[in-house]
Amino acid sequence: MRKIGVFVCWCGLNISRTVDIKKVVEEASSHPQVVCSTDYKYLCSEPGQKLIKEMVQEKGLDGYVVAACSPSMHETTFRELASRCDINPYLCEMANIREQCSWVHEDREEATEKAIKLVNMTVEKVLYNEPLYPDSFPLTKRVMVVGAGVAGMQASLDIADAGYEVLLVEKRPFIGGHMTQLSETFPTLDCAQCILTPKTAEVARHPRIKMMPYSEVEEVKGYVGNFEAVIRRKATFVDWDKCTGCAICIEKCPKKIYSEFECGLKEGKSIDMAFPQAVPFKVFIDKESCIFLNRGKCGVCAKLCPEEAIDFQQQDQLVKEKVGAIIVATGYDLIDKSELAEYGYGKYKDVVDGMQYERINSSSGPFLGVIRRPSDGKIPKEIVFIQCAGSRDKEKGKPYCSKICCMYTAKQARLYKHKVPDGQAYIFYMDIRAGGKGYEEFIYRSVEEAGILYLRGQVSRVFEEEGKLVVWGMDTLSGKKIEINADMVVLASAMVPANGVKELANKLKISTDEHGFIQEAHPKLKPVESMTRGVYLAGCGHAPKDIAESVAQGSATASKVLTLFSRDSVMAEPTVSIVRKDECSGCLSCEIVCPFGAIEKEDYRGKIIAKVNSALCQGCGSCAVICRSGAIDLRGYTNQQLIAELEAALWK
Repeated sequence: MRKIGVFVCWCGLNISRTVDIKKVVEEASSHPQVVCSTDYKYLCSEPGQKLIKEMVQEKGLDGYVVAACSPSMHETTFRELASRCDINPYLCEMANIREQCSWVHEDREEATEKAIKLVNMTVEKVLYNEPLYPDSFPLTKRVMVVGAGVAGMQASLDIADAGYEVLLVEKRPFIGGHMTQLSETFPTLDCAQCILTPKTAEVARHPRIKMMPYSEVEEVKGYVGNFEAVIRRKATFVDWDKCTGCAICIEKCPKKIYSEFECGLKEGKSIDMAFPQAVPFKVFIDKESCIFLNRGKCGVCAKLCPEEAIDFQQQDQLVKEKVGAIIVATGYDLIDKSELAEYGYGKYKDVVDGMQYERINSSSGPFLGVIRRPSDGKIPKEIVFIQCAGSRDKEKGKPYCSKICCMYTAKQARLYKHKVPDGQAYIFYMDIRAGGKGYEEFIYRSVEEAGILYLRGQVSRVFEEEGKLVVWGMDTLSGKKIEINADMVVLASAMVPANGVKELANKLKISTDEHGFIQEAHPKLKPVESMTRGVYLAGCGHAPKDIAESVAQGSATASKVLTLFSRDSVMAEPTVSIVRKDECSGCLSCEIVCPFGAIEKEDYRGKIIAKVNSALCQGCGSCAVICRSGAIDLRGYTNQQLIAELEAALWK
């Protein structure tokens, strides 16, 4: 017979305001196997834990129940305490009488009655609990970072500087992400390239960082500490070991194409280099547009290359790499122009998005830093900036705030006034959200010093008339309709997850939220961890954020990886599924429903049955639910334990 203790927490007034703590303690003490039952205002505090430890020693407890808040908050606290008391941690359970009881009920009697039932149920479960012990697995101390924007680069540098090898995978032919396209950054108005180029150069020369640009993750197998990734290295049709970046091939290439880097404001070439500071400083051939690769003609680049670096026979390569952890830093895209038709985006050349304006303003951009209209190259004397273009719009499926738009619009308007002092800038806004250090001051200076006119209201329509862009809007402060004849319109377009994130998430067996951004394990306690152990998230692939926050999150994921690598092996939670071999029918329905790929096949006495890879299993219980023969149990949540809880819930 086990000796069980029950400890009920007041949680200040969080629980005690609605639940009669003394009655819960009294009812728990009536259970025949509860040898002590007491309460304390804050059990998670040091005196609270000391009280539990003293009662364990005094009463010789074999296990105990803590009735307090959610196990996601303090289960680890009380299980570690159990270990210090020489009790197996899995003989300690928590009854959630805060979130499930006091916070959702107003009637004190009902809340107290429910709390009593929850405690009784948890006591019964502990009586059927068995000691569990974590397994250990070998650890590969090498990390793969997917995405080489500013977040991915920061994570890579932090980990590499700590002495571990980093595999940096980037789908573009260069590193640096969208920051490479920016002109200046807020709130300091630093040149984006000036602060980014030293970092890209540091990544390129770091001996422990293996860069894999123009590559994509094809497949990922394994588990924390032991992942195996298959990476597709796309053919550039240029031998980068020979290429010097002389650009003769670019100059002579006859095929002009849409330039993704210049957002269509300037044409690129079939063989090209994205921008002058690109890292790696190498050219690549666009397979879809190259005349030689599609028709067998031309080949002028191969004829003129002084290093004989052109290789039209080059093929994609599949490379297998073993890593112990993965960081996902996949960045963002902007909402598709087809969703912003009311603003004339995609119809009128002089309606541009925020990234196009960055290229217009950039000294290395299509207009060499002079603010010009894309349609005719003239300098715009009246310019309208429209914020929340697609963001905070339920009809477009983007109810979230893109977070950076208020700031970069203010920055763009200020830079416009610097370059066109006699011009007038208007900003239509819904609300100003400027939550970073120095952000509000930056907005105020934009209004006071630059003379930018902020108009609170939304734009209903933009159309062209007599060479002007007519902007119809409403000033909600004055209640007046506004019509502005503008030379140019700039949209602060909604930020969306980068193309291909959903497919990558499926390969990594991690979740995405309703908007397609990668879902964190817990918004407060595990903001850079995914639901799959060993996979971490950083930057705008997780949610919209600015450069500073992306860098901070990159360093945060690096710290998580370094914590993991500080051990020589990986400890896995023992609350995993197990298969009773003699009862398994071999239907393998469990293999189909397992979201983590933890079910494997095993030959048992001449029959194929299911086997659980405990390193991959995350303890979700899907397999136990689907098993037709009842051959699978989830340790810590067996049928016997669950039935005992249900029976206790029915006690009068």
